[in-house]
Amino acid sequence: MENHNNGDPKIKREVQELLLLFEISHTLDRSLDLRDVVGPVLELIAKHMGMLRGTLTLLNRQSGEIFIEAAHGLSESQKIRGRYRPGEGVIGQVVKTGTPAVVPHISDEPLFLDRTGARKGMKKEDISFLCVPIKIENEVVGTLSADRLFDAEVALEEDVRLLSIIASMIAQAVRLRQSAQEERHRLLEENERLQHELKERFRPSNIVGNSKAMRMVYDLMAQVSKSDTTVLIRGESGTGKELVAHAIHFNSLRSTKPFIKVNCGALPESVVESELFGHEKGAFTGAIATRKGRFELAHSGTIFLDEIGDLSPTTQIKLLRVLQEKEFERVGGSATIKVDVRVITATNRDLEQLIAEGQFRQDLYYRLNVFPIHVPPLRERKTDIPLLADHFVEKYSKANHKTIRRISTPAIDMLMSYHWPGNVRELENCMERAVLLSSDHVIHGHHLPPTLQTAEASDTIHSGTLDGTLENIERDLILDALKAARGNKAKAARALGITERIMGLRVRKHGINPRRFRTSA
Repeated sequence: MENHNNGDPKIKREVQELLLLFEISHTLDRSLDLRDVVGPVLELIAKHMGMLRGTLTLLNRQSGEIFIEAAHGLSESQKIRGRYRPGEGVIGQVVKTGTPAVVPHISDEPLFLDRTGARKGMKKEDISFLCVPIKIENEVVGTLSADRLFDAEVALEEDVRLLSIIASMIAQAVRLRQSAQEERHRLLEENERLQHELKERFRPSNIVGNSKAMRMVYDLMAQVSKSDTTVLIRGESGTGKELVAHAIHFNSLRSTKPFIKVNCGALPESVVESELFGHEKGAFTGAIATRKGRFELAHSGTIFLDEIGDLSPTTQIKLLRVLQEKEFERVGGSATIKVDVRVITATNRDLEQLIAEGQFRQDLYYRLNVFPIHVPPLRERKTDIPLLADHFVEKYSKANHKTIRRISTPAIDMLMSYHWPGNVRELENCMERAVLLSSDHVIHGHHLPPTLQTAEASDTIHSGTLDGTLENIERDLILDALKAARGNKAKAARALGITERIMGLRVRKHGINPRRFRTSA
């Protein structure tokens, strides 16, 4: 059936209005930060309504000044000049009275001030100006205005009606923004209160975080810092175990004495004993002089042994003696050396499992595990992520001589949604990268690594069924196993923990030819 309404101008206008309002609603939903969305909204209005220029102004209640928050068709200098007081000019009158204003010819309106100077050189009798208030609960918070070429056939009242609808939609966005700011202010006040409480108790200056999990860590650190007790710091890689060791030492009675760090996992087994205990001249090839070890260098201070689970059995025995007797001999020497050293160790390995496998001495474990401290992974202290992100942004902004004013809301959402397998170290690397990529003083979502991108943000939402996805995964696993086994189905089956019969069934099911993975002898 032929649609006879397609040529009706009224219906066409209504359809265009609905499309415009839908696009504006979608745009306003993108971010709670008004500055991120008002510009695109004005662009949409200009596109659909034939607007030459448009502005969104806000009223600063403290200064009593009306300023341009966003604009279309104005330069930055023109935006800065566009400032008014309530009752001043057309915009000021709209703010004062809360009623829309329609000026068919700006040349005929003495209240039209053109503070921005954007209409200079134009025939002002050809320009119409429309301005509507933006209200929140009957309180005017700003205006939405537009000017267009005068057209006798255009009903300006219809444009005012449409602008009023858009203004009410923007008012909702402003209200959400105010609510978000109030919540952020409340969180900042709560954060300041917690920081004050922590300072009254214990708050290491080198660690960022106020989450419940971290406050438990601070409590343990406060209890052990002033003693000489051996501490074992446990936690995943990148959680900040070394920072905890630093804080314990620098808040201890040994804070003015040496703090010596040793990464046991980074030292080859052939040199770790010499590094820890030193060696005498001629003790081995290359020992051209007597050398003090890390324990001697840490005398009267603290030694921090990181990755303690990677020590060899021989070194474990010698370390046990130092912990028990406070003495040792250098490699190639016979003189016993006494030391007064506090020992702090750290590991990301399961020491109990290593003991069960015979790779770590149980008696050494008991000596090290006198006062254990578990540093939680970042996924268990997500309330600290914004604080850490701000800290790293500030750090790398200074280091790279850049000015980063804020992290956008979508970027914060991405940071909070990610599971952070690399913990604080991974977050620090991400923020350093983001600072380097930012070109507009803001950290946006696209400045973050691809691993943080959500399915929605990257437009890669999976549309397959669960059964189909599982079959694809199964096929990939079988292909990988056959490739590793060079086409040997029995070996591939053992690698996957299934029988040869099931492997044969799966190979036939997926149409896989194992012979293509075989290599010639």
